[in-house]
Amino acid sequence: MINVFQPSLGADELQAVREVFDSNWLGHGPRTAAFEEEFAAHLGVPADRLTFINSATAGLFLATELLGLGPDDDVVMPSISFVAAANAVASTGARIVFCDVDPRTLNPRVEDVQSALTPRTKAVLVLHYGGHPGDIAAIAQLCQDRGVLLVEDAACAVASQAGDRACGTFGDMGMWSFDSMKVLVTGDGGMLYVRDEETARRARRLAYHGLEQSSGFAAARVSHRWWELNVRDFGRRVVGNDVTAAIGRVQLRKLPEVIARRRAITEMYDRLLDDSEGIRLPPRLPEGHTSSYYFYWIQVDPRIRDQVAADLLNRGIYTTFRYPPLHRVPAYRGAVDLPATAEASEATLLLPLHQGLDDSEVRVVVDELRKSVEHRQCSTG
Repeated sequence: MINVFQPSLGADELQAVREVFDSNWLGHGPRTAAFEEEFAAHLGVPADRLTFINSATAGLFLATELLGLGPDDDVVMPSISFVAAANAVASTGARIVFCDVDPRTLNPRVEDVQSALTPRTKAVLVLHYGGHPGDIAAIAQLCQDRGVLLVEDAACAVASQAGDRACGTFGDMGMWSFDSMKVLVTGDGGMLYVRDEETARRARRLAYHGLEQSSGFAAARVSHRWWELNVRDFGRRVVGNDVTAAIGRVQLRKLPEVIARRRAITEMYDRLLDDSEGIRLPPRLPEGHTSSYYFYWIQVDPRIRDQVAADLLNRGIYTTFRYPPLHRVPAYRGAVDLPATAEASEATLLLPLHQGLDDSEVRVVVDELRKSVEHRQCSTG
């Protein structure tokens, strides 16, 4: 099976984990701190604004708590987004206002966000679809002008930039995912960024039971009664650990070559599919934007999209669509009219894209895709 997503792990990651085992310190410790520092350097932000956590979903839930969302607040977000983001907002009692997206990039445009703002809007939560930055700079400026908080779900955008600024750092908060299908993987894990220094300190406390320090052993160096608790916030335990952080540090070192390979596969798809009748390719990145190349998506006649996916699956090629519109999900179903979202969600299909693909596999995907689309178009007349 040619998979749509697939991690690349090997001897270096195994050695890093072996060293953690040898150290006999598996929990939140020195390798976690080192990973936060190295990822901060990758982003170009202070290390004390980052917290390594056990998932990006945990970061989304923590962000809504830090924002103080409640039943009197509205949050604007695109309907084409992962359900974790909506779940995090809904858990606070805040009302979700879904906005439309560009039908080609599947990212919200600044005018989509602006038209969804209400007098009760407290925050905007955007996703960088497939690793493309989208209209993030203009959306950030809009939020600043309106006094609205901005949260970036940068799960797909671990190496994406708009200009000289990393995606995930335009807003008040951002989070990245390192789950087993992402570009940089730790098995499970994520990173939370908080722009405000004091709020970042609170985020770190809340991520570890509300404790000021992460271990009694560390407190023993500065207190003669290190076992006493100094909890002032009702926190939880969502921090990462040294096992997953050790894997993350290796993966971060490999990230440039991983991105280079994913970019090469993207360019190969573009080249081989350029003259394909009935297949629309993803739009080119704007000048000054860089992508993490998490998704490669094509768009076909909605009448044949599902049949094409089935044809490819029968030929050993797994494709998918992410993300089904949330305003159609039973828990969030609403009467909102989002025409571009509807158009994109019925026509879009994600092709296999991961650094483990070789050129011959890319050609197989292209050949089978072209044959299926041609056959299905003929069948529909």
